[in-house]
Amino acid sequence: MSHPLWSGDFYNEGTGKDDIFDTLKEECGVFGVYGHSDAASLSYYGLHSLQHRGEESCGMCVANGKEFNYHRGMGLVKEVFDKDTMASLVGNMSIGHVRYSTSGDSRLANAQPLIFKYRDGDLAIATNGNIVNAPQIRHELEQSGSIFQTTSDTEVVAHLIARSSKGVVEAAKDALARIVGGYAFLIMTNDKLLVASDPHGLRPITMGKLGDSYIFSSESCALETVGAELLRDIQPGELLILDKDGLKEDRYTEPQRKALCAMEYIYFARPDSDLNGSNLHASRKRMGSRMALESFVDADIVTGVPDSSISAAIGYAEQTGIPYELGLIKNKYTGRTFIQPSQELREKGVKMKLSAVRGVVEGQRVVMIDDSIVRGTTCLRIVNLLREAGATEVHVRITSPPFKNPCYYGIDTPDRKELIAANKTVEEICREINADSLAFLSPEGLISAVGGDNANDPSGGLCLACFNNDYPTTLDFDGEEKAGCGC
Repeated sequence: MSHPLWSGDFYNEGTGKDDIFDTLKEECGVFGVYGHSDAASLSYYGLHSLQHRGEESCGMCVANGKEFNYHRGMGLVKEVFDKDTMASLVGNMSIGHVRYSTSGDSRLANAQPLIFKYRDGDLAIATNGNIVNAPQIRHELEQSGSIFQTTSDTEVVAHLIARSSKGVVEAAKDALARIVGGYAFLIMTNDKLLVASDPHGLRPITMGKLGDSYIFSSESCALETVGAELLRDIQPGELLILDKDGLKEDRYTEPQRKALCAMEYIYFARPDSDLNGSNLHASRKRMGSRMALESFVDADIVTGVPDSSISAAIGYAEQTGIPYELGLIKNKYTGRTFIQPSQELREKGVKMKLSAVRGVVEGQRVVMIDDSIVRGTTCLRIVNLLREAGATEVHVRITSPPFKNPCYYGIDTPDRKELIAANKTVEEICREINADSLAFLSPEGLISAVGGDNANDPSGGLCLACFNNDYPTTLDFDGEEKAGCGC
């Protein structure tokens, strides 16, 4: 069965289960600025640095103390914002968002930030993550008269705030205390910016300083881009309030068991970002090194599947002494401007994005490092690329434990029945992907590599639910489970 490269008007619109690559889809990214005269320009560059977290739509809302100016669109940051648009976004406070849709439809109405009028003025909300009890709350709100304009989970929070008789800060605290899930919120009014992290810290968000201005980002790499100094991570259950009186550090709930998403370390975050004080490139190198200690295989070269597995491949190579080579090359220009390909080319669509370097792998025993296996179809295609290029052996090493369970906190994952590791043994998966050998990193190896920061927690302060089925929150609400990224 062929897999279409896209189902909508442009590349990546609505891609998911039918994407030619079955890798896990990025969540979303948020970026906020408070107290800078050119907040829009900072947000533009910040969102550009977070583009890897969402490529379907993006948006920005800027406040000047009196009104909102905002713009949203389908496509990449560089496609949605032009010179004229940026000139209209005047103000010293802004929030921005890049989005990959999963549970919400792929359409402009769901692009963020979401903008609302309510009794106290204007309200804008952007989030990264997912609210697992959103269907229950949405149903209650609709029963009492609320009219929803989008299919996004984020709108639930806006309605909870708008219906409250309290001021925006206390209303936001009540709303955040009501929802369950993994999330990082930026909430903006005409004169305030609120920043919040979920009680488990599942979704990352960092704070930086640029002069007298405060900058907030899903990843620290975007702070570096705009020249801001990284101050710290926003803590689980924390609520920051920024207004004319400065920065106030508050809470809307007590922190729960720390459970930062392990896939941020393994796959999602850029290698130049830091999480919990640990650089991602260094962490991934340690994953590769630990993988070599746990599952060494004699080979001629080591190569990583670009881009997220390059760091781990270097670590594996350094630990074993086997040379690291660029055996696989990613085409970085397969963006949204493709002419619809022929059926024959579509069936070979993997070659549009990835090529094996024959001059490097021909006649070689290859260790192929990758970060995860979802359904197994992509790994099979890549192994076959290496074999077609003349590799005599292909040994696959995965720098995460077997992915057996769906994520409910903002990663687009298939049902458990479609996850190959949930239904087959390692030996069966090895045969399925046409590899000579296959090994996964142990959970203990992963925790050790990323420097798990909680000695009293066997999960090391990470959410490992996709590997061990130990979810940090309740998932069932009135018999209805919710999965996927609601942002």
